[in-house]
Amino acid sequence: MAKKTLTTAAIFGALSVILGAFAAHGLKNFLNSYSIEIFQKGVEYQSHHALALLTIGLIAIKYPGKMIGYSASFMTVGILLFSGSLYLLATHTLLGITPWIKLLGPITPIGGLFLITSWILLAIHIIKSVK
Repeated sequence: MAKKTLTTAAIFGALSVILGAFAAHGLKNFLNSYSIEIFQKGVEYQSHHALALLTIGLIAIKYPGKMIGYSASFMTVGILLFSGSLYLLATHTLLGITPWIKLLGPITPIGGLFLITSWILLAIHIIKSVK
């Protein structure tokens, strides 16, 4: 579980750098400043939570358990839903998915709930496992 979590964290971290550079250099001529801001917010949350996921993986090495595995899973899904929906919301006109915009809006807070749940599960795991 720890190896999978650490690998996922590293991939999310690398992608956040790639997507941040893409937003700053590749999208600036195609999106307005508000859309760039939304995209960058997705990058910011992905980057921060990639580091959190890395920490979860490291904690899991020393303090394994079901709860830390759930925390990692919720964090992974939360990153995909939260940041992924922001990327799509920011680029919906470029991607030609404007009719889907009404479906994308609610996905962002659902992703946020997954992230919050992950943090809570992590706290519970630490309280129960770390002496």
